[in-house]
Amino acid sequence: MDVSVSVWLITVAVILGLFVFDFFSHVRVPHAPSLRESAVWSTVYISIAVVFGVFVWWKWGGTFGGEYFAGYVTEKALSVDNLFVFVIIMARFAVPPEYQQKVLLLGIVMALGMRGVFIAVGAAAINTYSWVFYVFGAFLIFTAVKLIRESDDPVEHEEERESRLERFVKRFLRTHDTYDGDKLFTRVNGKRLATPMLMVLIVIGFTDVLFALDSIPAIYGLTSEPYLVFTANAFALMGLRQLYFLLGGLLDRLVYLSVGLSIILAFIGTKLVLHALHENTLPFVNGGEHVSVPEISTPVSLSVIIGVLAVTTVASLVKSRSPIDKDQSQT
Repeated sequence: MDVSVSVWLITVAVILGLFVFDFFSHVRVPHAPSLRESAVWSTVYISIAVVFGVFVWWKWGGTFGGEYFAGYVTEKALSVDNLFVFVIIMARFAVPPEYQQKVLLLGIVMALGMRGVFIAVGAAAINTYSWVFYVFGAFLIFTAVKLIRESDDPVEHEEERESRLERFVKRFLRTHDTYDGDKLFTRVNGKRLATPMLMVLIVIGFTDVLFALDSIPAIYGLTSEPYLVFTANAFALMGLRQLYFLLGGLLDRLVYLSVGLSIILAFIGTKLVLHALHENTLPFVNGGEHVSVPEISTPVSLSVIIGVLAVTTVASLVKSRSPIDKDQSQT
């Protein structure tokens, strides 16, 4: 896939421009967005991502177009799981609804910046060492197992991580327990103290690093093109703020989402290991020769990802239906 420097620069400029537009049109004036506003703009950003995928398909062919869509769907699904963690963080620090938009947008921008670094490092590693695919594959399978183990009570596990991080940060920062609008610092009795808003951003930033450790190896299991990895991540993160307010309480009903994501990560991890075996250069594996194993195509990957997400979403909604809902449906 031949992507010129000018195409890279234009793409990055457009993505940054969309984030700037998002800030000045929706976030600069603190408010809790309505359901209609969230639905409209979530649809807009998803449509932009789809249009870009069509452009990739037209410009570079169906193979790369399929890889982009597979990566985008996977990253979007992982982003929805991220939203569940954001809900816990917002509740943990009691962030006022009108300030949550700013926290989310700043957190998303930090996530994109950190993922850009991970993408560059991952691309360099893949180009230099073919055995990196073994590492990525094993890590994704390990993450899948970890997700399954924590699916019994994800709230408790997440709150434990946040409490440890909060205690660590407070060793180095003088903090205040009260919000001062959307300011990161405030003055109390002449002393400059960090507000809970800064603590929230630090926790979200640290969480973004953990998310990147999962998502970047996952998408490199679907495409080895850094341009597609970056754009799929960028468009998946774009509109995440609106999706947060749109889904709202629905996140609590997606009880099998972690199970579905663990299946997807395990599947992609297996795909990476198979690819590593096919491209093997390690001397202690088959004498350094390539191993004749089947490789999973992009159409198969996309079908599995969409199928797993569809099944787990439907199963979650059926499982989480309240007795009241069932009674109403029978009357």
